[in-house]
Amino acid sequence: MVPVTIDGTTVKIATITYKPEGPGPFPTVIFHHGSTGRGNDPSLFDRPYDPRSQAQWFTARGWALIAPSRRGRGGSEGLYDEGFGADRSRGYTCEAPLSLAGADRALRDIDAITPVILAQPFVDRSRIAVAGLSRGGILSVAWSGRQPGTPRAVINFVGGWLGSGCLTASTVNQSLFVRGVPYGRPTIWLYGDKDPFYPLSHSRENFAAYEAAGGKGAFHEYAPPDRLNGHQIGSAPSLWSATLEAYLAGQGLPARAP
Repeated sequence: MVPVTIDGTTVKIATITYKPEGPGPFPTVIFHHGSTGRGNDPSLFDRPYDPRSQAQWFTARGWALIAPSRRGRGGSEGLYDEGFGADRSRGYTCEAPLSLAGADRALRDIDAITPVILAQPFVDRSRIAVAGLSRGGILSVAWSGRQPGTPRAVINFVGGWLGSGCLTASTVNQSLFVRGVPYGRPTIWLYGDKDPFYPLSHSRENFAAYEAAGGKGAFHEYAPPDRLNGHQIGSAPSLWSATLEAYLAGQGLPARAP
């Protein structure tokens, strides 16, 4: 539990840390979580998000991975308020202004916790990556545009803010993705077919809008194994391992397991 000040209030943010043996410093990936489905089940808010598959992949290659939970999520203090309407029992709203305000709140959480993470003695501040799944993926891209000098890699697993069931999804998602354009270096986007939230056609359009605005990156898509849907490809490293290794190597970062 890490105390930080956000919006003038001090709260404790829960984090999960994986790191290799030894004192470091290690290249470090800061991994951001997604939503809770439709947002209408408060019992899910406190459930810690543990990106174990990605953590094992990175630590095998000499990286540390730190997964912070934003306010009101995963044991963190504060109110979880990332895009709800007036009636919170109905879950996340499709109203663009409220949804974007929730994304801005999430980005302020990332602004607050990142310097604390970078100050850890085992973290190599010269070799930082930001990554995330679903809402965490789009936040990673958007946040890289706020702090372009911090990450050397940006990894987006099946990212988006509003599911395509909202008529405003393209407007909201594209407006957030293009915030990452000032990052100026290559990003990597990893998506799966048969995603119940972000169909490949929708995500391809988001990437096209990002590129059209000047963003750099590569979009990769995969057919998930039978036991998973497209939104769960993060749990299947065999799909994306070689692609991610090539991307990290291209950024001059550790990429292969010893």
